[in-house]
Amino acid sequence: MKKIIQDFSFNEIFQLSKRFNQPAFRAKQLYEGVMQGKNISDITTLPAAFKQQLLEEFEDCPIEIIRTLTSTDGTEKYLFRLADGNIIEGVFMKYKYGNTQCISTQVGCRMGCKFCASTLGGRVRDLTSGEILAQVLAVNALHGGTKEKRAVTNLVLMGSGEPFDNYDNVVKFLRNVAAEEGINISPRNISLSTCGLVDKMYKFAEEGIPLNLTVSLHNTTDEERARTMPIANKWSIAEILNACESYFAKTGRRYIFEYALIVGENCDSRHADELIALLKGRPCHVNLIRLNSVKERTLEGADEKSAYRFLGMLEKGGLSATLRRRTGADIGGACGQLRAGFLNENAEVQSGHDDNQQ
Repeated sequence: MKKIIQDFSFNEIFQLSKRFNQPAFRAKQLYEGVMQGKNISDITTLPAAFKQQLLEEFEDCPIEIIRTLTSTDGTEKYLFRLADGNIIEGVFMKYKYGNTQCISTQVGCRMGCKFCASTLGGRVRDLTSGEILAQVLAVNALHGGTKEKRAVTNLVLMGSGEPFDNYDNVVKFLRNVAAEEGINISPRNISLSTCGLVDKMYKFAEEGIPLNLTVSLHNTTDEERARTMPIANKWSIAEILNACESYFAKTGRRYIFEYALIVGENCDSRHADELIALLKGRPCHVNLIRLNSVKERTLEGADEKSAYRFLGMLEKGGLSATLRRRTGADIGGACGQLRAGFLNENAEVQSGHDDNQQ
């Protein structure tokens, strides 16, 4: 696979243009074209000879939207094909305050959470910083956004993959996506979700990127959490809480806990009481989630009545909590579902093709 121009910062593109003996304004034209979501071959301000030089070294189209599903609530879900043929997915959600895009950081995931379709095939590979950024640029362009007036106003790193398992690429992406000369999405409009890689949480607190740190908690004891989240065998809830406190001390940003309500696992009154005891008084917020079912998994999400009952118990106990608006349930809203379905479809087609050859 060739290199990806979207991996490069403005300064790196400036140095690249110098290497090709191009004047400084060509670097600006190239960078602006890339930030508009254009392929190299489609940047009309660049000379054909310069584009040809670039195409010998760089992928023209590092990411392509190959399927779009639209929910009745307006949510859009995309399948992206990468230059090497791998498939990832993303989601575009419309809210009153702006439009949020959910992006992937890896092809697949190796964290093994039992409620997530992204882990079904394991981790294939990490995405480069440019492949992560290219998702944003493609969707922003799809919705008519520009570098100056974005259609994508908020980002959540909650798609396929564990962001901190791809630490260096994710940090470079965060710096590039927030660059003033680029698409310039403020870290305060970005949320990063981790299942709780404590060592990387401490490291990230030193990066000076004050985004919204979100931790997938999903239970109140280490033993019960380990039933659905294997990472609980490595890092305890107490260690996660200490890392969150460190992040707050370094950034001044309160942290968020995601809590997917799973029947028979974590949403009775005992769990509400334990969650209150665990978190009350901390600078945090609890984001309750009604789990989208994954056909390959046996876990069942709580119904709406039970979810609001659990929310009421938390609020009565003094916790800051909300129930996340459910989006995209009719189009495979759970993380990894669309990709898994696509891979299964293609496996069946290939199997049928092979049978016909025999």
